[in-house]
Amino acid sequence: MTLPTAWLPALAAFEAAARHQNFARAGQELHLTASAVSHHVRKLEGMLGVTLFQRHARGVELTVEGRQLADAASGALTDIHDVVRELSDARSERHLVRVTTMHSLAHTWVVPRLGDFNAQHPRLRVRIDSETALSRFEEGGPDLGIRYGLGHWPGMTAHALMPDAMFPVASPRLPGVDEVRTPADIPRLPLVEDLARQTWPDWLRAADVHGATLDVRHSFSDTTNAMQAAVWGLGAALARERVCETFLADGSLLRLPGPALPTRYSYFVVYPSHRRLRTAARAFMDWLLTQPGRPAPTRVATKPPTL
Repeated sequence: MTLPTAWLPALAAFEAAARHQNFARAGQELHLTASAVSHHVRKLEGMLGVTLFQRHARGVELTVEGRQLADAASGALTDIHDVVRELSDARSERHLVRVTTMHSLAHTWVVPRLGDFNAQHPRLRVRIDSETALSRFEEGGPDLGIRYGLGHWPGMTAHALMPDAMFPVASPRLPGVDEVRTPADIPRLPLVEDLARQTWPDWLRAADVHGATLDVRHSFSDTTNAMQAAVWGLGAALARERVCETFLADGSLLRLPGPALPTRYSYFVVYPSHRRLRTAARAFMDWLLTQPGRPAPTRVATKPPTL
């Protein structure tokens, strides 16, 4: 049996009244008057030939028949709500790009550029998950990854994004930084480092500095923390070009004398070879691949404390 459409407004009013046990509050929810709700309920009672509410001075109370109909109406509306939400979520997923990358690159290279992506693709949304391990690209997981390596990951398609290089940087507030004239002067400064595979000894050899004693004051597992330590004047850092470019652009870090040492690893955009990229993910990847040649956006520098 098909439910007549004329019943639907009356059923909606009844369901709200049954939930609130009050016609006035049901009317507020439905933007109706209490008398309009009462009219809908009486119309439904007339169509069904049963009494749904007992009306008394203190308010209304569901009858046995009313409770039976209220349970059925509530369950049906809940089912409809769940389907509508699923359909809405599926639609919104078409406009969502899920990206996984390292925290250091997300913080200093990806996020500062997202405004440009938003301007080009205002309907798309980006969700960034920053972590050190390569995510499992399961159903519902990330669409794309930005990874640092040699470009070979089993089961993954990799597009070269950009190479990288390392060179020393320091805050202009670091004591003694004004006296640095050559690479040989840098080991006299306090140093900070991260867990990169290429470290201060590698760079010093490239700079033809030998036999120096290094004063590594602080070591960090996360490259972003090492950069922040340098910004706050805790020591000179051996920075990756892509990670430190916004700090150089806003003047919170200075590049010190010496060569840029090419890193063994480069950045790649990756995704599962068996999966066809969704339109939104393809748009984000195409945009990413245009970014390496663009200058770093400039931000307002955060002034470190006087040391």
